[in-house]
Amino acid sequence: MADRCLFIGWNTPVRGAEERAIEVFNEALGILGRKQQDGRIERFEVVLLDPSGELNGYITVHGSADQIGALRADEEFRRNTIDATLCVDGIQHIEGFTGEGVANEMALYQDAIGRVPQRA
Repeated sequence: MADRCLFIGWNTPVRGAEERAIEVFNEALGILGRKQQDGRIERFEVVLLDPSGELNGYITVHGSADQIGALRADEEFRRNTIDATLCVDGIQHIEGFTGEGVANEMALYQDAIGRVPQRA
């Protein structure tokens, strides 16, 4: 069951590299689709946002800690990420928690709060 996620966000294509940006985006979807079919990730979802100046879209990849770690270390995925950084501004990869991972992280946080003197 997926308890981890990888947020892959981006801003706008570099001017003059829009066609390459679409190619790289489609390559990324192909990579993730194959990894999902092979059971190397649980699932992924793509979101395209209205222009905001900071974040124009993202992909959330869901899986276990091992699956997300293996994805980030995968040479094909890394090459695609490097390609993306050359034609799209604001590429970001952020790992996070989802599903049961949220409850586990909140338990750790709540435990930590118990060790910090609280102010009235």
